[in-house]
Amino acid sequence: MSAETTSSRQAKSKSALENTTQKIPQVKSSDLVTDTIYILQSNQYESISHIVVCDNNKYLGLITIEKLLAAPANNQAGSLLEPDYTVVKADTDQEKAAWQAIRSGITALPVVDNDGNFAGLITLRQLLDIMVSEHEEDLSRFSGLMKSNFKAKESSEETVKRRFWHRLPWLLIGLLGALLSADFVGWFETELQGKIALAFFIPGIVYLADAVGTQSETIVIRALSVGIPAKKIIGREQLTGLLIGLILALITAPIIWWRWGDASVAIIVALSLLFACTIAASIAVLLPWFFNTLRIDPAFGSGPLATVIQDLLSLLIYFYIAILILR
Repeated sequence: MSAETTSSRQAKSKSALENTTQKIPQVKSSDLVTDTIYILQSNQYESISHIVVCDNNKYLGLITIEKLLAAPANNQAGSLLEPDYTVVKADTDQEKAAWQAIRSGITALPVVDNDGNFAGLITLRQLLDIMVSEHEEDLSRFSGLMKSNFKAKESSEETVKRRFWHRLPWLLIGLLGALLSADFVGWFETELQGKIALAFFIPGIVYLADAVGTQSETIVIRALSVGIPAKKIIGREQLTGLLIGLILALITAPIIWWRWGDASVAIIVALSLLFACTIAASIAVLLPWFFNTLRIDPAFGSGPLATVIQDLLSLLIYFYIAILILR
């Protein structure tokens, strides 16, 4: 199977209705077995393993060819229906529909609309096609050609011009963030002059928060690429960011106190790391999810924007904690 065919299948998951056929025998519940067999002999169908029974297009059930051929000639079709046969709605995802058929142990799957009208039958051949297609998609996900990652694949193959225009706007946002960071430092010039040691740790706090955020962001983008929703990992990543911040704070505080002999600066840096790392992990999870929801490649936008937000928040956290402790 060509890559193009695989990509077209992965681009949009089909519904159950899109996999059905109408070229199967249909009879009324009052039709006799002899009439039904005559219908089978007089027409060509894609499959005759099951006969659909409908009255005024309302789906009533299925008859297997084995039961039909073994039944007395004067029996009515309505008396031969398979009991409790699995049925799916037209808008059911094809993979869910196929798995329902497998779990029920059936070889044909009737599809109905919201009003119970017969919409078509998914035959055994079509069920196999669905399972093969979904299996190929799962393999593609694990090999890196993920269903939700086609934009990333497309981005890796685009021209230099498109790469330039895709990246430049986000980097301009990063430049704006850098200018705002300079303003933030200027706003807290008084605190820095009063305690010059505070300036020593600005790069470290910003870097560590960015590093935690980058790790979380990488995990989230990988998860999204294999179909795992962000809501399943946001809580764990926030807790991870909190624990990392706590460990860094516990390591940093005594070292700063011992090296610079200033307990207040040690506490300020430690608390800043704790809060900055926790918030950075949250931002790194939420932004890729947000971009993915908008069908924007998270690889281009979420990284630069997350860095800007994390840097600005890290500075604000650092300086406001300093104000609260020093004043």
